[in-house]
Amino acid sequence: MKERPENIIKDKDLVLIYLDEKRQFLVQAIKGLRLSSDLGDLNLTGIINQPFGYVGQTHLGRNFYCLKPSTADLMMKVRRTTTIVYPKDLGYLILETAIGPGSRVAELGTGSGALTLVLAKFVAPDGVVFSYERREDFIENAKKNIERAGYAANVEFKCTDVAKQGFGQTDVDAVFIDVPEPWVIVPKAFEALKGGHHLVSWSPNVEQVKSTIEALAAHNFQRIKVKEIIEREMLVRMQGVRPRERGITHTAYLVRAQKILATS
Repeated sequence: MKERPENIIKDKDLVLIYLDEKRQFLVQAIKGLRLSSDLGDLNLTGIINQPFGYVGQTHLGRNFYCLKPSTADLMMKVRRTTTIVYPKDLGYLILETAIGPGSRVAELGTGSGALTLVLAKFVAPDGVVFSYERREDFIENAKKNIERAGYAANVEFKCTDVAKQGFGQTDVDAVFIDVPEPWVIVPKAFEALKGGHHLVSWSPNVEQVKSTIEALAAHNFQRIKVKEIIEREMLVRMQGVRPRERGITHTAYLVRAQKILATS
């Protein structure tokens, strides 16, 4: 069966090169690209014009697999200058909003751009993510990560202090907050959001959560919820199935709330 054009690896496409769980690389398909591993050298020039799912071999005869990167792959393998939100948390937070293609989203705390990338993918092709960050060096790194993933047209970066100057936007569909003091941003988020729409934030400590909840309640937000998500992988082997000894336990407390319009 002939492969559909969108399943063919084109020049500059992002490809996940997978040898095994310990050896996987997110690369951009370009002519002349080579990788080295303890399982052999990989000449990746030949993967262009091959379908995703193509099987190649290292010079030592070990198979490598050319896979379509998942959204989690894209965000976890950005060049990091900061910590990032984990997929287990971000998936829940996005589903707790109403964003989709065409949405206008405000994100505070650009960091490495991992969240920015995922939000841009969700609002594409004609939506926009307004990404706010106080540090220009973080923005420059995030821009490179977003450009590499192909979503630069869907992101506007803004180097500003939102706590002092606000978002400068109104009628956005969601506000995502990733800063140490989210409660300070709550009044600014209220100004930016559409009525009935969603604010989400995440914090590692319960003291931060308490202050955030108090601010939300004081600024006309309702349906306020706080959750924590624990992830544990299962080991499936011939001798038996059991949970892996280590999992991704506490990463952050997740807060969501919705804006209520002031009553007359």
